[in-house]
Amino acid sequence: MTRIAIILGSTRPGRNGEAVARWVLENAQARGTAEYELVDLADYPLPHLDEAVPASRGQYAGEHTKNWAATIARFDGYVFVTPEYNHSTSGVLKNAIDYLYAEWNNKAGAVVSYGGVGGARAAEHLRLIMGELQIADVRGQVALSLINDFRDFSVFEPLPFQAAQLATMLDQLESWSGALRTVREPAEVAVA
Repeated sequence: MTRIAIILGSTRPGRNGEAVARWVLENAQARGTAEYELVDLADYPLPHLDEAVPASRGQYAGEHTKNWAATIARFDGYVFVTPEYNHSTSGVLKNAIDYLYAEWNNKAGAVVSYGGVGGARAAEHLRLIMGELQIADVRGQVALSLINDFRDFSVFEPLPFQAAQLATMLDQLESWSGALRTVREPAEVAVA
């Protein structure tokens, strides 16, 4: 079965992202069409990138990097749940992404963003990053407004149409995640 990580890209105290990620997880698991798992960056305390060798070489030295790589490698696709900070994604999410390379390749990705304008700029930055890492980003996206989808900017109460946006995004992500598995797995050789 297709395995998809919901990566919670904020570690701030009092973060809005935890409620958002749990909403994504609950809706995704209710579908029963793929295996979903919440991957909270707070559970992976990665220091500011401290690997001497570029990630594209896959020669990880730190145990924290090896553990992170093993976690990310297990999945066929990713939902990045990101806040928008200063017109971009969070530093902790960017740092976690930068630790690895091959573990991300030829997989699918989607974005659930939140912020003053739905986290649109954070999502766009993530799409550029995904392209460099050979993550195929799907068109569907959920953009949550701090004004409309959160009471008092902190209590998550998504507008009803957001569930339909999420379902469309997950349909696309599951489809692409499954299809890209054929790119990653070696072709079977037919014996004549």
